[in-house]
Amino acid sequence: MDVICRQPARSEAWYQTPAGDPRGYIQPHMLRELWFMTGTACNLSCPFCLEGSKPADDRLGLVKLQDVEPFIHEAVDLGVEQFSFTGGEPFVAKDMVKILQLASDHRPCLVLTNGTEPVLKRLKQIETLQNSKHPISFRISIDWPDQEKHDAGRGEGSFDQALQGISALHKLGFPVSVARQMAADEDTPAVEAEYRELFRRYHIPTDMRLVAFPDFHPPGSHITTPHISEDCMTSYHTAESRGHFMCAFSKMVVKSEGKMRVYACTLVDDDPEYDLGGTLRESMEARVSMKHHRCFSCFSLGSSCSEIG
Repeated sequence: MDVICRQPARSEAWYQTPAGDPRGYIQPHMLRELWFMTGTACNLSCPFCLEGSKPADDRLGLVKLQDVEPFIHEAVDLGVEQFSFTGGEPFVAKDMVKILQLASDHRPCLVLTNGTEPVLKRLKQIETLQNSKHPISFRISIDWPDQEKHDAGRGEGSFDQALQGISALHKLGFPVSVARQMAADEDTPAVEAEYRELFRRYHIPTDMRLVAFPDFHPPGSHITTPHISEDCMTSYHTAESRGHFMCAFSKMVVKSEGKMRVYACTLVDDDPEYDLGGTLRESMEARVSMKHHRCFSCFSLGSSCSEIG
């Protein structure tokens, strides 16, 4: 575990907008949820992936049990309520089931997965998690309620496999939610009704939670969004609403260049300025700048990867 108290030098843009206004920020107030980026390797290669994941990708390394164990214990000491896991595809990591066995012994867990081959091949191992001390739930990506449109982005057959994954995990007794893509001009009730009909056809629960995401764009994208100043944060958000920003109550641990580092949230690991240190305690002391273009989705749309209420 890398415990060096070291944060990167930050640019002027971290602190102020191009107009010279103080940059908006979030001051973390607690650690309710700890995310682990299990690695950017994935069995799929989706052009829209916000992590740029693909087979054998190593931008962020695959984690092992020994990598995450110290952070699990530190998070428990800090009063964490939930552990969540994302990728890449988490079940590409060989230690994933062992990691879930340890994490679920302490707190409830959420796993974001594409639900395809890596999950289907490891169902027997996943089944051993049924009697965990704390519940384990899964969120599976069904980008669109249309097979052709979904498979155009994820590959032929991925739609059916993901629905098989949902069905299999549900039959094993695990709670499942569904991640979907969100179009800017969509009729949300109509879209959600299409998903409910899809679930009905596949004989899976029609009341599964749907979590919608805008296009976050691949890592390193230079997207033009309005800049968020301190005045914006106080004019458009209250202290209570700012407390619902993920960076106010969660952190994400990544394996970068062989070292475990703590980043501000799940959406900013492509910008080293959001590296907040080598320990959770260190990371909780840092204000989080609203500099990243994905921060605007949180600011304007209330986007969140979390399922914590």
